[in-house]
Amino acid sequence: MKIYLYFTSACIVEAFHVHASDKKLSESGSAKFYVRKDGSCEVQKRGRLNDREVSAIEDFIFQHKD
Repeated sequence: MKIYLYFTSACIVEAFHVHASDKKLSESGSAKFYVRKDGSCEVQKRGRLNDREVSAIEDFIFQHKD
């Protein structure tokens, strides 16, 4: 499955977070990861992702935090 990651660079309502979605890029079924300053994540919403996909996304975000 192809997963798209996207974020809003100037969101002032919430802490920095990344959305993960399928090709439809819709809020429905998407996951939400809050990203800490050290690059670690807290999963706010899993959407349709399984454990392996969540782990892979967390690793990707951590590796590309800068």
